[in-house]
Amino acid sequence: MKPDSYVVHIVDDEEPVRKSLAFLLTMSGFTVRVHESATHFLAVAPTLAHACLVTDLRMPDMSGIELLERLGAIRALPPAIVITGHGDVPMAVSAMKAGAIDFIEKPFEDQTLIDAIIRAASRLEDTVEVSGDTGALRTRLDSLSDREREVLSAVVSGLPNKTIAYDLDISPRTVEVHRANIMSKMQAKSLAELVRMAIALKVASICH
Repeated sequence: MKPDSYVVHIVDDEEPVRKSLAFLLTMSGFTVRVHESATHFLAVAPTLAHACLVTDLRMPDMSGIELLERLGAIRALPPAIVITGHGDVPMAVSAMKAGAIDFIEKPFEDQTLIDAIIRAASRLEDTVEVSGDTGALRTRLDSLSDREREVLSAVVSGLPNKTIAYDLDISPRTVEVHRANIMSKMQAKSLAELVRMAIALKVASICH
């Protein structure tokens, strides 16, 4: 799908961010519209066609997660990308469960956002595109140790490392080591990709 065949809607309460993202995407050939609040976008969303959404996670009027949930409830959820600041990973996991196709952690490279938008607008099944079929994913999952499965399940549940460490009676550093091993064994290039795999495999139900 060509970048000029759909509109990228940017939702962010900070004007400098809106302008910066709009400039970047416009210069990259996208058609862009900006919205100063989630409430504003929610009001116009039912009338939109051929749209892609880029939304901040933390906003004063309505969080990015709540926006996705409300859009889903009225069946007006376009392919969506959530932008999150450092430390918001648990919320970003929740955003993906609410329907986001991807999330990007700040700071990010310009091309990272552009590539994510292209994937989202094309409505690609990222877990299949990047990771192969479900059988291959299950084989990778089977390669995890019992402890790694517990950590994976906790990560997908949106728990931070310190909470996982407390619940499993291990150190935060050990959690980090397990997470690194999980990323390697699952062949995930990013946390977003790992979450997509886990959701596809219904990891929470498998691991408990």
